Amino acid sequence: MEALSGLIVLFAQPQLLLLVGLGTFAGIYIGAIPGLSVTMAVSILISFTFSWDVLPAIALMIGIYMGGVYGGSRTAILLNIPGAPSAIATALDGYPMAKRGEAGVAIGVTTVMSFIGGFVGIAVLALAAPLVSDFALSFQPRDYMLLAILGILLVGSLSQGSLTKGIFAGALGIAIGLVGRDPLTFAERFTFDFQILEGGISFIAVMIGMFGVSEALIQMHHVDKRAMRQKIDRVVPSLATVRKHLPLSLQTSTIGVIVGALPGTGGDIAALMAYDHAKRVTRNPEPPFGEGAMEGLVAPETANNAAVGGAFIPMMTLGIPGDAVTAIMIGALFIHGLNPGPMLMIDKPDMFWFIVGCLVAANVFMLIFGLTGIRLFARIVEMPRSVLIPLILLLSIVGAHAVNNSIADVYWMLGFGVLGYFMRHYGYPLGPVILGVILSRLLDDNWRRAIISERGDLGLFFAGILSSPLSLALFASVILIFVSQTPLWTRAKARLFPNAQRNP
Repeated sequence: MEALSGLIVLFAQPQLLLLVGLGTFAGIYIGAIPGLSVTMAVSILISFTFSWDVLPAIALMIGIYMGGVYGGSRTAILLNIPGAPSAIATALDGYPMAKRGEAGVAIGVTTVMSFIGGFVGIAVLALAAPLVSDFALSFQPRDYMLLAILGILLVGSLSQGSLTKGIFAGALGIAIGLVGRDPLTFAERFTFDFQILEGGISFIAVMIGMFGVSEALIQMHHVDKRAMRQKIDRVVPSLATVRKHLPLSLQTSTIGVIVGALPGTGGDIAALMAYDHAKRVTRNPEPPFGEGAMEGLVAPETANNAAVGGAFIPMMTLGIPGDAVTAIMIGALFIHGLNPGPMLMIDKPDMFWFIVGCLVAANVFMLIFGLTGIRLFARIVEMPRSVLIPLILLLSIVGAHAVNNSIADVYWMLGFGVLGYFMRHYGYPLGPVILGVILSRLLDDNWRRAIISERGDLGLFFAGILSSPLSLALFASVILIFVSQTPLWTRAKARLFPNAQRNP
């Protein structure tokens, strides 16, 4: 009965649906602009919606959240500049497709697969929220640390060449992420007595520089080359294409929900883990991963949108935010006199179902808006390079400056752009650098929490891993992934199974 009343409130008031649609539309284009994050947009909205009723405020925020997570894929595909960290994996295969003239196909696939992933996340939120939240609560600091290590080992799957180069790039990202004052002891780390480094380096500036500026510098080598004409005859993927990739999309959606439900993670980690999963289960993709494989779009886009529903699970059932956006939404609910968590589920169950209804409506609006305007967007790639290169640089500068309104971030962005150019020139992958920056805090904080809880005794730390089935499973996964990526394992596998079909 509460479910019905919560949904009736939404669908019986056209202005609420209008706000969800408006928020989704705005979120798509906010998410597509590097540097203008969904977190920033939702936090700004709180000041504008302070005097509103709670239902319109939540409806608008949810629309922006859902649209923004999807919107980051647009510039990732068209310009190789991820609009958000969750779109980094999408760029790996989306941009090669755009360079082949298949930007319309790539955007159409990401839109439909984002819709499927979003629907799976919402369904799990509606049907199994308490169960998933209990699982998320079972994670100890050591489990988060192992999860971060698992993510860092993804450098092997993101590296198209040498595994050593991939590990080096990931380690470089971790070092960049640790620059600044230690949040626990306030001691300086990697600052070299420069005051500008005490506040750390914005990972948005690193991401935009590595992908955007380096891409502009690469494009300068081909400034006289004509751009590829885009095929926009069909943007909605065929039913056969959807049916073919549906099993993979359901698998990666599950990854997205689970990772999204873990406090402090989010769609960026979910997308990278899903991409790694796709590489491991897909045999002989044509073209290969990193060169425009369709599976390379399906996996991250379903996962990062499924993570939206996953992030709401601990927020609604326990009052614990799943990511930065849900943390802001908890603040918004407090401002409006509501207390997220178990008591909200008991005292105001209609609010829970209202939020579920808003997520469903936003997901549908995302599908509608995502499939419109594709022809116009795809023309961006057809621009002459003499116009496209300045456009990329302009977007990069605006995006880097918008994070903190700081010219220093622009300088960092340009510096990392030059570094990214040389890394690409010498075959070093850029994805692991950004992954390392993102995961550095998760790894560092939870390693220290885990070791402090065991009073600095490594023996007790490993005993805790062995005594916990969850920790043991994560630890075993780390070992297996590490071993499976070594040249020794590859040679042994070739000798033991000479006729086996190699899994890319």
